[in-house]
Amino acid sequence: MKALVIAASVAALPLAAIPVAAAAQSASTFSPVTVYGALGYAGSSTDGADLGAIQGRLGARFGEYVGVEGELAGGVKNDHVNIGGTDTSIHLRHQEAAYGVGFVPITPKLDLIGRVGYGHSDIKASGPGYSVSGGADSWNYGAGAQYFVDNNNGVRVDYTRHSFLHSDAAADVWSLGYVRKF
Repeated sequence: MKALVIAASVAALPLAAIPVAAAAQSASTFSPVTVYGALGYAGSSTDGADLGAIQGRLGARFGEYVGVEGELAGGVKNDHVNIGGTDTSIHLRHQEAAYGVGFVPITPKLDLIGRVGYGHSDIKASGPGYSVSGGADSWNYGAGAQYFVDNNNGVRVDYTRHSFLHSDAAADVWSLGYVRKF
């Protein structure tokens, strides 16, 4: 009886190795993990107002194709628009978002990027005798490319559409920045 149990155990070893091998293959698909940061300028156009911001990103890339990133921005360029006959100054106070990122390597130094995420923008509007500020959440999606001049330093350009919730409003955001792998 012991011999039968030992023989069955030995015969089952290759079958038991299949899930372990599959898990190892899956883990290697998401490695190595590369952490990166980016700093740049973003220009935003929405409802006739063209705003600008300094934008920072921190992300992690898992293997070649997937990653996540967080984004923070602070407004640096205001615009003036006419609202109801009144000259109104519009200012982006801050913006934050989180994204899932897909990478398509074209060459070892060039990647195409697609990203989808959720964000929040805080805007201030002021005119003669009034000042109003408020925020709006948005679903964000876009595409871009990044090119590395060496193993760690590169440039990134992308377009992101912010579709604000509970509104027909949207923002088109173009950004250009420096990227650094850590």
